[in-house]
Amino acid sequence: MFANTQRRLRSARVALLCGGALLLSASAVSAQTFPAPDKADDSSVSFASATQGQPILPGSEVVARGEGFQPGQAVQILHGTTPVADALTADAEGKVETRFTLPADAAVGVHPLVVIAAAPYGATVSDLKISPSVPVTGEDRFDILRGQATRGLYQSAYSAKNDALFVTSAVGRPPVRQSELLRMNADTLAIEARVTPAAAPARRNAAGETSDGGVFAVYGVGVDDAHDTVWVTQSRQNTVAVYRQSDLSLLRQFDPGTVNHARDVVVDSSQNKAYVSATFEPEVVVFDTAQPEVARRITITSRQRGERFSAASLSMNAAAHRLYVVSNSTNEVAVIDTQTDTVLKVLPVPGARSAIGVSHDPQTGRIFVAAQGSDNIVILDGETGAVVADTAVGAGTLNVVFDPTRRQAFVSNRGSSTIAVIDADGELVANFDGAPQANHVSTDGQGVIFAVTKGGEQDDANTVWRIQARR
Repeated sequence: MFANTQRRLRSARVALLCGGALLLSASAVSAQTFPAPDKADDSSVSFASATQGQPILPGSEVVARGEGFQPGQAVQILHGTTPVADALTADAEGKVETRFTLPADAAVGVHPLVVIAAAPYGATVSDLKISPSVPVTGEDRFDILRGQATRGLYQSAYSAKNDALFVTSAVGRPPVRQSELLRMNADTLAIEARVTPAAAPARRNAAGETSDGGVFAVYGVGVDDAHDTVWVTQSRQNTVAVYRQSDLSLLRQFDPGTVNHARDVVVDSSQNKAYVSATFEPEVVVFDTAQPEVARRITITSRQRGERFSAASLSMNAAAHRLYVVSNSTNEVAVIDTQTDTVLKVLPVPGARSAIGVSHDPQTGRIFVAAQGSDNIVILDGETGAVVADTAVGAGTLNVVFDPTRRQAFVSNRGSSTIAVIDADGELVANFDGAPQANHVSTDGQGVIFAVTKGGEQDDANTVWRIQARR
């Protein structure tokens, strides 16, 4: 039933739907088929796996929940022209809920389902994402050490100078009160030092009332071995901070508002530069790491007409003086010359939906893009932008890092709680399970991969992984 979804449902998106019937020809149209539309329609329908915490897979049971309907309104959910479940009636709060089971051969991808309401009439399209079921394989070819850390793990970065791993964590929504920067032994994953960020300024609402601002919670992290420092992003306060590697003492706290929703930070020590992505903005902010201070701002213009580039993850090739920036709003990758801090090109990423992670192969110049909305890794030729491979790796593909030693890319899949491994051509090499909400992957550049999971309140679900291929 779902096998040819994308082709068949392109026409369904634009077909005229009314009163639960598809208009097949102009001759069938009459005044009676066009009841008054619902001018106040604010309805929406979302889909989730019937198994809590799991992605929607082929053959699985799906829960559909809707709200914003009129009480007593008749509602139907269609795949093309075929109902996926029995007709529904909105309750007194305007809500509906139903369940249906996908066929085992349902095609992986994003399926637009048509939601039709009657009396008054309304019609919308809601996306159902069916994620790939990637088999667990290949773990026996790797040595994996798991170390318990703390709740709310986000990112990690390796210091070659000190053979240390720096890890960030933050729990909950603003005001965030629980956050830590950890220094871990890169070989044993033992925690050697930890610090809670300083208190953040009070929050002020629209009425001018103030409340607790929590702490300067830390999210992204990058290391600068030339100055023995650690750079962190503080998304909630739209800024960054610099800590000393040795004892995690705070060296510089930048003012709130310095970088909009700061996400990733990468450092080019040879040029005394740190680059920070400004999420929701077409901007990368460049810092002088020797001072430290803001040096300049790089604006990235989307190639998509009328669209706005939104800087997300970063990947640095210091030797080639290239910075790769992925846009999660336009599914593009920008290539920046770090000697001149100018944008060289902006490449589209066909087949990606909600692109969020990026890495690169320094040998071939290929770009690896992780797409959370389409559960895949898209590999681009760095010169031409041609698609080299498009590989389904798991649900909620969030981050990717390329290991230049073994020439493999490691991928964190938050939705499926797995870490996938693909080769430089996009072929699946391994897939590890037991990584609750796998959030980030990084490398020491010498064949060791670090991954962090942020699985919840249980201590054993908040771990740092050290992964190395067996010789």
